[in-house]
Amino acid sequence: VYTNEDPPTYFETNKVISGFQGVVDAYGVARYREMNPTVFTIVTFPFLFAIMFGDVGHGILMMMFALFLVLREKKMAKQRMNDMVEMAFGGRYLILLMSVFSIYTGFLYNEMFSIPMTVFGDTKWHWNNATETYQMAPGASPYAFGVDPIWHGTKTELTFLNSMKMKMSIVLGICQMLLGIGVSLWNFLEKPTGPQSVERDMLSITCEFIPRFLFLTCTFGYLAMLIVIKWFSASKADLYLLMINMFLAPGTSDCGKDCEKSDPLYGLGGLAGFLVFVAFCCVPWMLFPKPLILKKRHEKKLSGQEYGILSGDEEDGSGGLDGHGAGGGGGHGHGEEFDFGEEMVHQMIHTIEFVLGAVSNTASYLRLWALSLAHSQLSAVFYEKCFVAALEIGSWWAIVIGFYIWALATFGVLMIMESLSAFLHALRLHWVEYQNKFYQGDGYEFVPFTFKTITMD
Repeated sequence: VYTNEDPPTYFETNKVISGFQGVVDAYGVARYREMNPTVFTIVTFPFLFAIMFGDVGHGILMMMFALFLVLREKKMAKQRMNDMVEMAFGGRYLILLMSVFSIYTGFLYNEMFSIPMTVFGDTKWHWNNATETYQMAPGASPYAFGVDPIWHGTKTELTFLNSMKMKMSIVLGICQMLLGIGVSLWNFLEKPTGPQSVERDMLSITCEFIPRFLFLTCTFGYLAMLIVIKWFSASKADLYLLMINMFLAPGTSDCGKDCEKSDPLYGLGGLAGFLVFVAFCCVPWMLFPKPLILKKRHEKKLSGQEYGILSGDEEDGSGGLDGHGAGGGGGHGHGEEFDFGEEMVHQMIHTIEFVLGAVSNTASYLRLWALSLAHSQLSAVFYEKCFVAALEIGSWWAIVIGFYIWALATFGVLMIMESLSAFLHALRLHWVEYQNKFYQGDGYEFVPFTFKTITMD
């Protein structure tokens, strides 16, 4: 039986990846033959969560909870659970991977319950009494792994960590958005035209994928490149000034008051001006060519110069001239009339959404920096004001009470509220900032036929 309806979607999963697939399906089920975001979400979701929840101690506590659920899964699967426990049990492997990544980022931040660690050796900085400053011995290498523990407790700790985490958030966000645009290429290369046929949608590749990739790369991809160069070259350039000059004063070579001509980021005005020009050219490239080409194809079909493929019940003339033949790629289904005005408005909405979204989505990734800072500072406040203050009193009862309050605050605020907050923010970044670059999510799930679902009238 031939039908114009899209086939259902089915992804084979197991107990390990079913939790990740559930996160994606909560947004929407993939279309038939649409790229499944779960393939990348298995890694990106727990990693972005760990950026906001990075602490070795908290990660170990979360791992203990996840291992408890995993090791008792056969017994718990037979028991009746309330909604909250059932939800945690269903995502036990997701929680386990989140804890592993949290321990890893905890080593990067060099924090365990907000206490700096020296697992990878002592700091290479030493106090110089003559200059009254910290100096590194000539020829000494930087700290082996993660943040140098000497930063903890200094007056410039927040300044340094804020700068590092803010730049790191932008770089990670741009990389994930570029990944999303790259995944959209797969959808265009394997676009289904029927239950058993696919085509290469060169029109969408040329008029959507390429200009979108160029626009994001030439604007915020350029910013990510500047950040990485500044990290590796110890440049003194002012990145705020460079990005402002890029749009308001193209061609300006100045990179800040402390930036000399020998600085690696000096004299990039010409490159910045060229990138802005390319980015501006991408906007009409995304907006006009595709609707005009689709209109031209439709006019050729009406004049008999080009024919669409007839199949099934389309042979009776009900849907032969739908305006989107074998090479259409316009997004309309079989048998629909082509409306140039509607197609133009549709393309305009998507173009405006992408251009404005490039700015708002990049700014949205700064939540990685904000929540990481909040988690670290809350952990430090609880430790210093509850446990350290009790240790300074010196009596055993004060230590017991102080430890009890610190443990309650850690468990109630950090392990429950902060972990839930980081989870929801990671979910938002995947659903809005990442998946909207390639994922439609308007399909429906395959449900096998069974007599159990049949109801008698």
